[in-house]
Amino acid sequence: MARFCNQLLFALLIPALLFDSAFATELRTPTATIPGTYFGLHIHHLDRPNPTPWPNMPVPAWRLWDADVTWPDLEPNKGQWQFERLDRYVSLAQQHHTSILLPLGMSPLWASARPQVTAEPKNVDDWRTFVRTVATRYKGRIQAYEIWNEPNLRDFWTGTTDQMLMLTKEASQIIRSVDPQAIVVSPSATADIGIPWLAEFLKKGGGQFVDVIGYHFYVSKGPEELVPFIQWVQQVISENGSADKPIWNTESGWLAPARFDSEEVAAAYLARAYILGWAAGLQRFYWYAWDNRSMAIVTYKEVDHAVTPAGYAYNIMEDWLVGARMEGCAESVDHNWTCQLNRSGKKEWIVWNPQGNHKFDVPGAWHVENVTPLLHDRRSLDGTSIDIGPAPKLLTGRS
Repeated sequence: MARFCNQLLFALLIPALLFDSAFATELRTPTATIPGTYFGLHIHHLDRPNPTPWPNMPVPAWRLWDADVTWPDLEPNKGQWQFERLDRYVSLAQQHHTSILLPLGMSPLWASARPQVTAEPKNVDDWRTFVRTVATRYKGRIQAYEIWNEPNLRDFWTGTTDQMLMLTKEASQIIRSVDPQAIVVSPSATADIGIPWLAEFLKKGGGQFVDVIGYHFYVSKGPEELVPFIQWVQQVISENGSADKPIWNTESGWLAPARFDSEEVAAAYLARAYILGWAAGLQRFYWYAWDNRSMAIVTYKEVDHAVTPAGYAYNIMEDWLVGARMEGCAESVDHNWTCQLNRSGKKEWIVWNPQGNHKFDVPGAWHVENVTPLLHDRRSLDGTSIDIGPAPKLLTGRS
């Protein structure tokens, strides 16, 4: 989990986004078609008492964190392996055509250099054996490995950046030799305090050992804060020789505010996060978490096995985004956001205003026929303007 981002530093980046006086923010969106694998989840309780059923919606990507399959879970004693739970997870993922991201790391007590804290292994051969054993067992069945979780926080790492660099190099070489198709994701730092850690890791050459830069983009007020945060990380990556590496948000949820006015407001937060994450350049986004009650946004209720509005918003965003290209995304000076999609030649627009209800004049050149509010059914456009607010609406034009 993460601390929150420094808003002052974010604000320093915003002037660089001003490409047009009509816009407060205008993004250079990716040109690629949005893939299903952009949508990831954490699911924790599939294999626990009162288990969570598999979500009744596509889960293209699944990160196995807080799912009881870290190194101490898999090898609680030296050479004594316990793969039963991870085997079940892998089987479930195969059944549902889901790609797995497995975080490595978290030294077991028997292997730790400092068992009283979260430390590096005292013998690198134990690390090599762990990585090789896992990569060999799940070759072709686990698609990506993340070297460590949040190494900039002492709850997860008390070693040096040089030590993490060494572990990353060793793991990368083993994974690439055992399973060349597997993707190696960097240790994923978190929050604004993780930026210096990432910069040092990359400056010392960490980028050469990974295929993807992982980061945890937690923000404190609203999804719109993701935009300058992602650009800040992009700048650090570019300045340190890894501009060609894709960025995965391997963990994000909402810890604050602790309460929302309604479940619909929470759903709007999740929806806007996925829209803006892609618009700003993320290639994957793993929501934390499907079945975790400690988070401010709950997507699934374990008590009555009910999907919440936020859970439905995750699925709706898949429907709205996957298979389309985003041709632009901008915020007007009055904080109306507009993101334009192209789906095989058919134009669509997603619009919202995070600051409250506003009138939005629909340009006649868009030839809009239908309006689909988040969590509601499609309806025909009546008139030339609509009310918009924090919950995105999808406007569909003529083919």
